[in-house]
Amino acid sequence: MEDQVLLGFIAIAIGVAFGILLFVPFVAISYRRRGRLGLGRTLLWLSALIYFWAIWTYTLLPLPDPDAIRCVGAITDPMSVVRDVQKAFAAPGNPLRHPALLQLAFNVLLFLPLGVFVRVLAGRGIAVALVSGLGLSLLVETTQLTGVWGLYPCAYRFFDVGDLMTNTLGAVLGCVLALVVPRSRRGSKTSADADLPRPVTRGRRALAMVCDALAYGFLSTGAGVTVQVWLEFVVVDRAAVIDGSLASTVGTVVPSALFLILILVGGRSIGDIAVQLRYTGSRLPLPLARILRWAGGIGGLSALALLGGLFGAASSLLVLVAIVMLFTTRLGRGLPGVLSGQHLVDARADAGLRQS
Repeated sequence: MEDQVLLGFIAIAIGVAFGILLFVPFVAISYRRRGRLGLGRTLLWLSALIYFWAIWTYTLLPLPDPDAIRCVGAITDPMSVVRDVQKAFAAPGNPLRHPALLQLAFNVLLFLPLGVFVRVLAGRGIAVALVSGLGLSLLVETTQLTGVWGLYPCAYRFFDVGDLMTNTLGAVLGCVLALVVPRSRRGSKTSADADLPRPVTRGRRALAMVCDALAYGFLSTGAGVTVQVWLEFVVVDRAAVIDGSLASTVGTVVPSALFLILILVGGRSIGDIAVQLRYTGSRLPLPLARILRWAGGIGGLSALALLGGLFGAASSLLVLVAIVMLFTTRLGRGLPGVLSGQHLVDARADAGLRQS
């Protein structure tokens, strides 16, 4: 039981990690296809990520000690499912508690969510659910048959045609059950009102700030790791790797410079682009207003820390000020808006005005 709980936590942790990694593009796609980010659909996609990893953790983990495995064969008789059911009902006691019947039920239930995701997220029907269920189950069973693709000298778990059948049945049943979801909420097609401007709210601005922070963090980490790898394997300077100051500096300069370029050229940060927001309307010259907008965002505040000393402390303090100003300024325009003298608009409305 403890192992099953641990595997569940592993699946959740990996699913959430991938969800964070994919969050910014997911937000951008949602705003362009549906005009907004819906909580229900976001949670459903996160559930799909966790489900995908749960399939693998529950079917493959924990990996056994190679010296302790027992080689097994394959069950290729499709009638084994029928015999398992007959065995359950022929045995004394409640057949619903028989291990063979419980295993069959678990195989069906395990793939029910897949059918739901096929119907609701992909907008596909029973045929796609059947192929998806069979394909995913075949991949899992083949992984077991090949000893995790050669990691082990032989299969230590059974390849079972009965599992293929019951898994596929589960996916089909899940797709049928998902018919209760209204048609308007299924699929990933672009909504008719996706291009219409929507109200600018503090929540939307907060979402842009989250996207900026995530994008900055990924860019910073990528740049820093690249420098460390370069120092380790190209320059072969172990002392510089241990010191880490060059990686830290590059990890700040690269994302800050990229944010500056994006804002100077287009007037929007990565988060603004994702949620379809734009800062506009300053009395200052446009280049100066955009530089100040950058200075009040994560790119500028992080770059300030490079100066060290009091500037480093001021950078941390200004980050807190920026968060507070999200809730105290009109429409959450925050520190970037105050410094630049700009206000927030929906980028789709702004695009329409500029076209006119």
